[in-house]
Amino acid sequence: MNEILDWLLTTVHSVDPVLRVLIAALAMFCETSVLLGLVVPGDTVVLVSSTAVDGPVQFIALLVAVIVGSLLGESVGFSLGKFFGPRLRYSRLGRRIGESHWARAETYLERRGGIAVAISRFLPVLHSLVPLVVGSSAMRYRIFIAWTAPACTLWALLYVTVGSLAAGSYRRLEGELHYAGWIFLAIVVVALVVIFFIRKLIERSEAKHMQHPAKSDSAIDTETD
Repeated sequence: MNEILDWLLTTVHSVDPVLRVLIAALAMFCETSVLLGLVVPGDTVVLVSSTAVDGPVQFIALLVAVIVGSLLGESVGFSLGKFFGPRLRYSRLGRRIGESHWARAETYLERRGGIAVAISRFLPVLHSLVPLVVGSSAMRYRIFIAWTAPACTLWALLYVTVGSLAAGSYRRLEGELHYAGWIFLAIVVVALVVIFFIRKLIERSEAKHMQHPAKSDSAIDTETD
């Protein structure tokens, strides 16, 4: 295990730090852009990139890059929704996504407003569709970005911290413990399992919320100029 991890971490660390940061930012831009998030594993790229973090400067640089990439991607999704929403929805790719997913995102936004924007960052499929649906709605861009920015920041902080913490722990222990690689793996697996269950709890909570519209926030957050 240690030999495999040594090779993997050395390979990632050998990539120029600036290039690593740019790749992570691009991956997040693609993941949070409309529909691309369904095929681009941005979270995996960020997690791998964060294993090569060496010091607070690189940590902050990667964190900022991931946040900026996410916000730019979601802004593109919002803009495409504003100008081309229906056409994208009924395009060949949009039909492959499935009408049920589009309807779910639409209903979710109607029921929850700005909260739906924030929570969707942590949910599969919805994190790519919600920006497009929001762009087609009455919600203003500044309201959309005010809800999604904190969510993107929290998401980025979570993934960059997990990757850098796991790799840092391994580097400190590899010379002392022959099972240091298993500690690295355990940290990553536990974190991913926790994230998985949090997502499931959110999905169940939101599903119950949508089944009881009388108890929900029915209006979409809007603001007129």
